[in-house]
Amino acid sequence: MSLASERTGQFLHEGHQLEYTEFGSGGRWVVLIHGQLMPRRMHEPLARELAAAGNHVLTVDLLGHGTSDRPDDPTQYSMSDFGRQVIDLLDAVGVEKAIIGGTSLGANVSLEVADGHPDRVEGLILEMPVLDNAVEAGLIAFGPLMFVARFTPLLVTGLRLTTSLVPRRMVGFWTGIALDTMRQYPQPMGAAVHGIFFGRIAPSSRLRQQISAPALVIGHPRDPVHPAADAAMLATELPNATFVRAESILEWRRRPERLTNETIAFVERCYAGLAERGTASRRVRSS
Repeated sequence: MSLASERTGQFLHEGHQLEYTEFGSGGRWVVLIHGQLMPRRMHEPLARELAAAGNHVLTVDLLGHGTSDRPDDPTQYSMSDFGRQVIDLLDAVGVEKAIIGGTSLGANVSLEVADGHPDRVEGLILEMPVLDNAVEAGLIAFGPLMFVARFTPLLVTGLRLTTSLVPRRMVGFWTGIALDTMRQYPQPMGAAVHGIFFGRIAPSSRLRQQISAPALVIGHPRDPVHPAADAAMLATELPNATFVRAESILEWRRRPERLTNETIAFVERCYAGLAERGTASRRVRSS
């Protein structure tokens, strides 16, 4: 694992406190967003590698996740509001534009940011987006979570208390992430699942086709909630996208080198393109 400086911070979004971690330094900014119900710590390995490659990386716990506030009201949770939280994070650290990316929920939130605030997006890293081919499977997968949270809250509380007893230093990184994901509170968990899946899951196909930012889209087979067909479709819709097919959902977790190197190269291309556009602009102004 590459070494990089790490700093934790907080910012406010509509009266709620959200927490983030900052890796590295410099002006090449990348924001990484977690999957649904997962903590921002899931992106620590990628954030450290990106920071070691000269990038300035932020990982964030969206509302209802990780160590950020967890309100009980379903109306507090939506993809569009998550997108605004990312913009508030950029404002809090004084960043005008960044590459925005994430996994599953994080990929969809990244699309919301690109749709609603294209001037703040330098590029997109989109792993396992949940789009047209996955909505039914997503409801089947997460609907029971909402049911359990609403009608058997003691199960959620018991699971949280039990997993909290497991020392994280005694388990592997991804086992620790799974245990952290299980540390849920019934009412906020039910509210988050309700708000996400009964609202807009992602910008429409028509809107996605208008997103001009460079994009790296990562899909993998054998996952009904994140079908490769959705990722491939998104790569054809986005005008400036590159599609990378992962071997499986486990590749980036067990053997991350290939996909991490693809991501580092993509970030470098985005900022190299920015530098070229800046040089061309200066030439036009001076002519």
